[in-house]
Amino acid sequence: MGLGAAAVRALAARHGINPTKSKGQNFVIDVGTVARIVRLAGVRSGDVVLEVGPGLGSLTLPLLSAGAHVVAVELDERLAAALPGTVADHLPEAVDRLHVVRGDATAVTAADLPLVPTRFVANLPYNVAVPLLLGVLEGVPSVQDGVVMVQSEVADRLCAGPGGRVYGVPSVKLAWYASSRRVGSVAPTVFWPVPRVDSGLVGFTRRPPPSTTSADRRQVFATVDAAFGQRRKTLRQSLAARAGSAARAQQALEAAGVDPSTRAERLTVGEFAAVAEALERAGPG
Repeated sequence: MGLGAAAVRALAARHGINPTKSKGQNFVIDVGTVARIVRLAGVRSGDVVLEVGPGLGSLTLPLLSAGAHVVAVELDERLAAALPGTVADHLPEAVDRLHVVRGDATAVTAADLPLVPTRFVANLPYNVAVPLLLGVLEGVPSVQDGVVMVQSEVADRLCAGPGGRVYGVPSVKLAWYASSRRVGSVAPTVFWPVPRVDSGLVGFTRRPPPSTTSADRRQVFATVDAAFGQRRKTLRQSLAARAGSAARAQQALEAAGVDPSTRAERLTVGEFAAVAEALERAGPG
């Protein structure tokens, strides 16, 4: 069950909807692509799936067809209002398993949702894909795994490991919450309107944050942001402002067992956590 190109365009016309670049709206018009996403995500009957930005329902219908309950968070009020009718027309037996939440998914929390989702499956808007993914993992801790479609370059960054050319802030922050892997590529032609870039599919599985540190997420992320804010510099230099001085940064790095002359792209999330703990222990400069 899915929506092809003609069906997507007809729905958009019926509801007076024109995809807007400002909202990152690119609707999937290829049935095979959404079926592949559902299959890669391992969605089964009875699952509770969180979907962000369901749009016209291209992915929502296959999720429901798999027997899942879908909690769909949609910012656009017209799209949110149209989705239940689309499901009623194409898959009437699944209407009771669709739960539409109107709001900004970048700030969604478990308290905002009518059910407790365990999977996150979505075609994320390009312009806010990273904060959406990280926000869901932080705000909805029941989510254990999923597959998201993002811009190809973003997929590479999210899944990159230490030492890689594209390893950076998104890589480390996602690694705080989950292991990740690139599970597929998607051509621009499956979208309407057609974007100018390819897309990538990122699969993730939640895991506990590093257990060898007392630093919390806020402290670790602040350290990551500072370190990559001047990624061409050594950690001794890039963390000087956060530590209070380059000398104090060096002391904290040495206490964490990290070479002060190395650069941010060489550190694992566990090493960043150790550095953050050492900086907090050292106190303000």
